[in-house]
Amino acid sequence: MKINGFQPKLFSCLKDGYNKTSFVQDLLAGVIVGIVALPLAIAFGIASGATPEAGILTAIVAGFIIALFGGSKVQIGGPTGAFIVIVYGIIQDYGMNGLWVATFMAGAFLILMGILHLGTIIKYIPYPIIVGFTSGIALTIFATQIKDLLGLQIENVPAGFLDKWVVYFQNMNTISWWSLLVGVASILLIVFTPKISRRIPGSLVAIVVMTLVCLLLKSLGVQGIETIGDRFSISSQLPQAEVPRLTWDSIRHLASPALVIAMLGAIESLLSAAVADGVIGDRHDSNQELIAQGIANMVTPLIGGIPATGAIARTMTNINNGGRTPVAGIIHAVVLALIYLFLMPLVKFVPMACLAGILVVVSYNMSEWRSFKAILKNPKSDITVLLVTFFLTVIFDLTVAIEVGVLIACLLCMRRMAETTNVSVLSDEIDPNADSDVQGNLDHLTIPEGVKVYEINGPYFFGIGNKFEEMMGDMGGRAKVRIIRMRKVPFIDSTGVHNLGNMCRMCRQMGVKVVLSGVNENVMRVLVNAGVDEIVGKENICSHINLALERAAKIVAE
Repeated sequence: MKINGFQPKLFSCLKDGYNKTSFVQDLLAGVIVGIVALPLAIAFGIASGATPEAGILTAIVAGFIIALFGGSKVQIGGPTGAFIVIVYGIIQDYGMNGLWVATFMAGAFLILMGILHLGTIIKYIPYPIIVGFTSGIALTIFATQIKDLLGLQIENVPAGFLDKWVVYFQNMNTISWWSLLVGVASILLIVFTPKISRRIPGSLVAIVVMTLVCLLLKSLGVQGIETIGDRFSISSQLPQAEVPRLTWDSIRHLASPALVIAMLGAIESLLSAAVADGVIGDRHDSNQELIAQGIANMVTPLIGGIPATGAIARTMTNINNGGRTPVAGIIHAVVLALIYLFLMPLVKFVPMACLAGILVVVSYNMSEWRSFKAILKNPKSDITVLLVTFFLTVIFDLTVAIEVGVLIACLLCMRRMAETTNVSVLSDEIDPNADSDVQGNLDHLTIPEGVKVYEINGPYFFGIGNKFEEMMGDMGGRAKVRIIRMRKVPFIDSTGVHNLGNMCRMCRQMGVKVVLSGVNENVMRVLVNAGVDEIVGKENICSHINLALERAAKIVAE
């Protein structure tokens, strides 16, 4: 099943000798990943400002769709910590319908990215930006969990990072020591469980153990430990499909958050798929993966879900337990669906402090503090991008952080490209041994009297235009012919074309001829489309420097 070059990995895996042994491996991996995904789905649903059901339903539906249509063999999809901050903000400002509209639009953006083959471009987002906003999200998630971790009696927690901490400190006298004990114990269980067995998920152990402990404590008369059931009414009923209410006003206001969700989803899913490739020795289809992520995010709002993407931790759990095809991802979704249908009422006994402990560990794992520390030793430009993205994420929001971070990175990239492009002037002779476009076996090439040779080495774009104009300097002078060597110009943009055209016109007004040398096919096509060949004269565009010097000598003689 291949449509316009797009083919889900599932179909190719089933055709390539899929057998009973493969299925047993995928079955075991899928069951384990489904169990691992349960506490995370609940925690992400609640932390995002939605409900436990929203988190689990998203893991079921998105996990199934991403496995069915995805471009990676082992990717496990579902809600992730990266979305908590942006989702919480959207719900606060626009309500659940606003979140569903934004998620639906984000899905459309992701599908469009895949159709336009932008999967490979997403990979070139600068690393300092990724680390900056990932670390910022981690710190923000940690801040959102302090209330439940300490059991603070706060009715409304402010959305702002700094405002949160002010309110926390003002209400420290309401701390519940039992909640703190449950939260700390949950963290310790998650940290130390892998030292006993790596197959048993620490988060699941924490939920089971601390739920039983809290039930025991409540039977002994201990109060003050809030559970999920105290805050939410838990239901295992299947949701009715409901299309988000789309209006022009909501689309206009939510376009920017939707684009952030799409960018986050694209970056995290492709990063997860790339990490998985390195472990299993495979190569994912980035554009197919974006289409699958897009379909998932267009469907989850219909069942009251939240945004989803590829989850690195669950994907690695899948790999480590033997999953090698998308069948494991489908089974993981089926396991979650069975838990939702038959065990959901038990979720109400889970302590909120335990979920807070799980998310504290998630935020630590997301923080990438080692990468953050390493980048601080890099050039100042990388440090600037990192810190600006980080502080904007923490103090303002993710939308602003990504927009400004990408803008700064683009500006720095332009500056670096401008610095790598240089213009040199030759006025005596050319060394054939150092030049690739010299024809014939010559000791040297002499530049005729009245001729100057300018060589552009690098892309000719708007960043280099002014530098070239300055070097041309006095257009009159003693030079009668100016040869511009473009053999090392890989591309030219519209500003470069405009700049070159203006310079040629100015030279013509001052009686100076311009000869172009070594223009490659792509650059030549752009110049012809812009009419620069007519300004210079087609006879003055030469394939290599020998012809350019002969033409220049002839012009001087005339």
